[in-house]
Amino acid sequence: MAVSGFEGFEKRLELQFFGDDPLQNMGLRLIDFESIEQVLRAVNCTVVSAVGNHFFDAYVLSESSLFVYPNKIIIKTCGTTQLLKSVRPLIHFADKLNLALCECRYTRGSFIFPKSQPFPHTNFKEEVIYIEENLPNNLVYRKATVMPSKNPSYSWHVFTAADQNHHRRRSRNSDVTFEVCMTELDRHMARRFFKKTGDCKTGDLAGKEMTELTGIDDINPSAFICDFAFDPCGYSMNGIDGDRYSTIHVTPEDGYSYASFECVGSVYDDDVDIVETLKKAVQVFKPATVSISTTSNSREVWTKVARAMEPLGLKCRTFAMDEFPAAGSVVFQTFTAATRRK
Repeated sequence: MAVSGFEGFEKRLELQFFGDDPLQNMGLRLIDFESIEQVLRAVNCTVVSAVGNHFFDAYVLSESSLFVYPNKIIIKTCGTTQLLKSVRPLIHFADKLNLALCECRYTRGSFIFPKSQPFPHTNFKEEVIYIEENLPNNLVYRKATVMPSKNPSYSWHVFTAADQNHHRRRSRNSDVTFEVCMTELDRHMARRFFKKTGDCKTGDLAGKEMTELTGIDDINPSAFICDFAFDPCGYSMNGIDGDRYSTIHVTPEDGYSYASFECVGSVYDDDVDIVETLKKAVQVFKPATVSISTTSNSREVWTKVARAMEPLGLKCRTFAMDEFPAAGSVVFQTFTAATRRK
């Protein structure tokens, strides 16, 4: 393990708003690009590529991704970004659109290089204090938990908050969100996320090549992919499929190689099995260790996850489950390969 390197493990923030029926209007999508850049400057990252459809806008960032729906914002950043510094300005810009915050969810894994993280991300207690100081008083239902694993390096940190009217909303929600963290990637696959010496392709063109070369485009063939390759290595992509997103981020350096995959779906999907999509993503990277957080109200989903990992040679080592205001059930599972790959 390297003494220091790029921190692949992301911090993820989801803010849900309500107002004059934003689902029928543009809502948060009316926040202008200059204001979005202002938020990202506070976080310490920038936009490198963007795409949108009828439902939402997706931005590939210099450190991960941003998704803007009419009534919610999801921002996910890696490295030494200060993600939580986005909370206050996002609430401010939403307020200008007569939208009020009703839910907040913050999640992350355990950092590979925790001592490199700046305030307020020095530890989870500090993060929770910072979030709570910046949330409006109406979000009265709050909970912070560290979901453990046998290996403390793979714990899952969750904070949620909701107001009086929304803390039970998710009990009727069929959505499923997978947050997947993979380490010790297959070395042959990881090398495909390095740009070749002398390669003068743009990040967009090089990213498209990596998407095709690695089979990422086969994970969900119906998704439109916005991808980007970094110099000299690293890769990010956002997938857009109707009103649902998926995202992948890769830090391929040997010694602290890491990839993440996140997607959303519904337990009622008949045409696309979201667990099969998850399996395809993990299969691309062939990691030695995988942690999967499943947010859903369906018990069937997380039991399918363990079964899906078995054919990949990944055995479930840890299982933890907890209930959170608004978010519903969060199940955290860790898996390790039966044999180490060289």
